[in-house]
Amino acid sequence: MKFLWFRCDIIIPSTALAVFVVLLALLGFIIKKELEGSENTERHCSMAEEALTSHEKFKSEGHTAFVLGYTGEVGKVLVEELNDLKLFKKVVLIGRRQIPLNLGPEFEQKVIDFENIDEHKDVFENLDIGFCCLGTTRAKSGVQGFIRVDHDYVLLAAEIAKAQGCKHFSLVSSQGADKNSSFLYPRTKGQVEEALKVMHFNRLSIYRPGVLMCDRQESRPMEAAVRVVLKPLSYFFPTAITTPVQIMARAMINNAISSTNISTELYDNKAIHQLSGISKGCSNLKRSLSAPESTKTK
Repeated sequence: MKFLWFRCDIIIPSTALAVFVVLLALLGFIIKKELEGSENTERHCSMAEEALTSHEKFKSEGHTAFVLGYTGEVGKVLVEELNDLKLFKKVVLIGRRQIPLNLGPEFEQKVIDFENIDEHKDVFENLDIGFCCLGTTRAKSGVQGFIRVDHDYVLLAAEIAKAQGCKHFSLVSSQGADKNSSFLYPRTKGQVEEALKVMHFNRLSIYRPGVLMCDRQESRPMEAAVRVVLKPLSYFFPTAITTPVQIMARAMINNAISSTNISTELYDNKAIHQLSGISKGCSNLKRSLSAPESTKTK
């Protein structure tokens, strides 16, 4: 059968075969990622287990924290977790606008102008732990806007936070971050990671999650389509290429609670799952005892 000059009897089967081969290769890649081990699995799982038994001790130490990017998908869940766990005597939520929140009395919202962040140094004063979930997209903000937020704002805030007493800085970066990449997104993330390393925080924790699984309020059709495809895969292969935002948030909190003598820590997607304590990443942990019902992956 021909349609115009196309031989449909040849093209359709050939295309179907090519799609099948690509899907088979993709499935093989995902299975490999799911099954491959991690050299630090035992340490990450131990840190998660330690965190679960150290809540009261951590609370008694009177730690204070700040959250940058608390209106984003990871930031929102992180704040919810912090509110449920009541681990910090004070948590300052730093952003460009004030939003209605129903949180405990230990939370404060501070509105700052990131373009003139030097004028807001006092906001970061005496906050010893920082969580940075700040970020935008090229589609939303343009190239310069993306660089300004994901690179400049993050580094300016980190510099001031360190000068004002921050000991442990945690950054949500991206899988594939590489300062030498030809692509804008991974290159920018990689450059930020490298710049943070030379600031010499007492502890620097960098997280490189996979595709973040969440129900965004903001319309991002392409991301939504990708998540629809990945959702069934994430059920069968949870640690391969996806990261539920609950997993991301709990991993950051567990890491902040646990003790380590490593000054710069880099956590890939599998490590994030292991560190969370509520993922299948650590089969030896009893998930029913590891976290409140509100924090378990649905």
